[in-house]
Amino acid sequence: MRRDGEIKTAAADMAAIICRAIRRAILERALAPGDKLPEDALGERFGVSRTIARHALGQLASEGLVELRRNRIALVATPSFEEARDDFDIRIELERLVVRGLVGRLSSLQIETLRAHVASEEAARGGLEANSIRLATEFHVLLAEMTDKPILIRYVREIAYRSCLALSTFGRPHSSECAVNEHHSLIDALASGDVQAATALMGEHLESVARRAFLTTPEPGGRDLMEILAPYAEAEEAAKPKRRAKPGP
Repeated sequence: MRRDGEIKTAAADMAAIICRAIRRAILERALAPGDKLPEDALGERFGVSRTIARHALGQLASEGLVELRRNRIALVATPSFEEARDDFDIRIELERLVVRGLVGRLSSLQIETLRAHVASEEAARGGLEANSIRLATEFHVLLAEMTDKPILIRYVREIAYRSCLALSTFGRPHSSECAVNEHHSLIDALASGDVQAATALMGEHLESVARRAFLTTPEPGGRDLMEILAPYAEAEEAAKPKRRAKPGP
């Protein structure tokens, strides 16, 4: 019989799985602003209780990705234009902090890792737009993770996901070519040791993303949640053995 602590840990793990799946679905624009996220459907899709699904939705709400309404109705958040613009303004300042923490300090292995990631962005060019958006966002999260600053990593990750939601709300088709070229330039600037050039380049990059994107209004939701989340739930299930095998810190 499992102890209370083990049960709580298992519940937290399952809630984290739901959060990761929904975040990725938002990143890839499989879930759009205004899409409903019923607790019962999430519980059925992931094989958990409504309580665990509710906990996951609460976590996503704290990150600004989900809106909780009366009668336990949850929807993918729909940011206003002002909120979307604010997200990018805040993100620019946060990612300038990331750059200042990394310029001239990246190891050859870290630079190689960044270049490999951009190579995957190049490989995705011409394919599904969703993959390009996800990879471009993950590049910025990867940079933040290389600072080894937990608070900064958390804030950059959350604001990057919210930025994706903003782009999904107001954006036009993503320019993967621009993202790839600008990411190459960012890596070169980080490796050069020129703090002023690197921070300016990061700001210009994110400003150009915003300029290219903020054009349209959101489309209404109403699609089948079970079908949308099926591949994300399956991916999380397939990743479980790998996560268990990963050594702790």
